[in-house]
Parts: sequence; C-alpha cells; structure tokens
Amino acid sequence: MTLRPADNLQAKTPVTLKRLALVPVLVVLAGCDLFKPGTQPGPVVPENAVLYSAVGASDAIGIGASVPCLPFVECPNGTGYVPVIAHRFYVAGKDVTLLNLGIPGAVLNPEIEGIGNSVGRDIPANMLEREGPFVQRSATLVTIFAGGNDANAIGAAMNAGAGVNDPNGYIANIAQNFGRDFRTLIANIRARAPDARIVVFNLPNLAMMPYASGYTLTQKRGLQQIAVALSQQINSLVTSNVLVLDLMCDGRWYQSNTFSSDGFHPSDTGYAFMADLGYAAATSGTATAPKSACGQMTNF
Repeated sequence: MTLRPADNLQAKTPVTLKRLALVPVLVVLAGCDLFKPGTQPGPVVPENAVLYSAVGASDAIGIGASVPCLPFVECPNGTGYVPVIAHRFYVAGKDVTLLNLGIPGAVLNPEIEGIGNSVGRDIPANMLEREGPFVQRSATLVTIFAGGNDANAIGAAMNAGAGVNDPNGYIANIAQNFGRDFRTLIANIRARAPDARIVVFNLPNLAMMPYASGYTLTQKRGLQQIAVALSQQINSLVTSNVLVLDLMCDGRWYQSNTFSSDGFHPSDTGYAFMADLGYAAATSGTATAPKSACGQMTNF
C-alpha cells in the first residue's frame, strides 16, 4: 500500500508496505502552528481498509514496552497497544494506515497543561489542540487514552498548595472542565471523520499502581479522588456514541505484571491487555458499559 500524507500533514518520504503503513507526522509543540488541519474532504476508503488514528501520550507510542516507538516514526513492530492493534488488523488481512499522534507527556486540555507547567512539570502539549485536529479525514477507527498525566499534574499542583481551602471543589471543577473538553475533542474528531468508530479507555485508580506505592496515605487518597473524578467524566462519553473501555474497575489491570519497571507505564503484558480490549471493541462495535462503582474506586 502506498502511503499518502494525511490531509496537509506532510510525510517527507512515501513508504510502501504490504497492508500496513504508518503516516509520519510532524506536530509543532510550541510557537507557530506550522501545520494546520486541512479543510479538503478525505479520500474514499476502500472496504478492506482500516484508517486508524491514535490520540494519546507516551502510552500511545508504547513507553515501557519491550519495543517502544519514537514519536511520529514508522514502528510496525512496536509492542505498545497502538501498533499491536494495527498489527492485528494486518494479520486479519486489512490494509492498515496508522497515524499515531501520541505525544509523550501530553495532557487533555490547555487548563491542565497550564496547571502542570505552573509546578514545573514541563508538559509539552495538550491533545485538544495538538492531536485532535490532525486525526485522519475518513478515519475508520480512533482510539483515545487520556488522563494519566493530567491526574499527576493535578496531584502535583495540590501538593504545592493548589485548592488547599477547598480540595473537593478544586478537583470537581477541574474534572468537570476535563469532561467538557473531552466532549469537545470527540465532537472535533467526528467533524473530521464522521464515520470513525471511537474507542476510549477510562482511567484506572492511579493510587493503586506501583509508582504511587511510596506516597503518603493522604497523597494516595487525593490521587485516587482525582483519578476517579476524571474517569467518571470519561465514562459519561458513552452517551456520545463512544465505546468506553473500563480499566478502572477491571481487576486484571492491577496485577503486578501489568506494569513496566517505572510502575506507571504498562509492560508488554499491560499493553497486550489494552490491545485485547481495544481490538475487540474496534471490530465488534460493542463494549460492556463501564461500572459506576467498584472497589477499585475506594481502595484508600
């Protein structure tokens, strides 16, 4: 299959691959907007084609996996969940064009980008402005995983004193805005690719993950509250014709072999688990509704 640049995102060199192609893309993270989303209609998609755009952060490029990928670089053998999903379509005989928009460190919206950077987290981008507008036109599949970096940024800001007079109200307000901007992201993607199947992972209880094991009980409770609040906003997307996959309440997610050595990013096992869920939803068009309550929401 001959690679073509997606809209006006210029690929320097076309790549011809058997049934699997990745569209390289340059996203400007700061300063001028060198590339802006195009307005021309997308191409007609052959019946056997899968045009897959992945929106995410370091997870999208498989940080923590045995074969991680570099941002915006062809990586068909990566063991993160995005290349694994693409490879499964390839094995099934599909022509797959993958546009992996994942930016390590990215958060969902400008508000949380500002919150994180105010406490020195050096967040490079937000998905609402730097990823959503570049989803392939005529995409047939879009996956989104957002919230991990956001929760950590909010937690760091609270550790630095943000919301000290009303921590519950502070979290609730940011979570509400997170949900609002997530719905905007979905609406913008649908405007670009109206026929795309959109599959979203909700957020697990980060306080139960190994990287938070050394946190104080107060910090764990705060991180749990943030993660649950953001995940509940993601769960509400099911009313927007979005398939939401439930990491929060799936006990399999919290097994020790799910995580890489940093305790935050998934291991190959964790990414394979995500790929299992994502591929099943992408091919069937169905997913079990996320639970509104479970023990993993109240562990601390």
